Amino acid sequence: MGQEIERKFLVRGTGWRALADAGRSIRQAYLARGTAEIRVRILDDREARLTVKSGKPGLERQEFEYAIPLADAEAMLALRTGDVIAKRRHRLPAGNGLTWEIDVFGEAQHGFVLAEIELTDKHAAFAKPDWLGDEVTGDPRYSNAALALTRRS
Repeated sequence: MGQEIERKFLVRGTGWRALADAGRSIRQAYLARGTAEIRVRILDDREARLTVKSGKPGLERQEFEYAIPLADAEAMLALRTGDVIAKRRHRLPAGNGLTWEIDVFGEAQHGFVLAEIELTDKHAAFAKPDWLGDEVTGDPRYSNAALALTRRS
């Protein structure tokens, strides 16, 4: 069983870009939502993953992820609930072996920018760079599933 401990923040400005990699293109869609969320994700149009996450958005969740054939993932997009989320994920070092993931969302999500950091312990300390905004961990408005259902105009 996989356990995800993740904190999520809004991003202020572009100060993070100087330290970030070039990023990866991600298209993802939700196939089911309820006591668990089932998501299909296509990375750089070259590989695909199916993910099952437990419960509501929050600090700790069970997560199971599996590689699937790209053609299957493309077909699953038609089975989605809500919009396909398009984003570019950049990674940059967070110190102490941790990594920031910065998601820059596409037009359907109004170019929204969020930062996530995965921790090994919910009480783990980490440096908070000056470009980090308010914490939104557990705020359902900022979950990818909610963004798929709430088109921004």
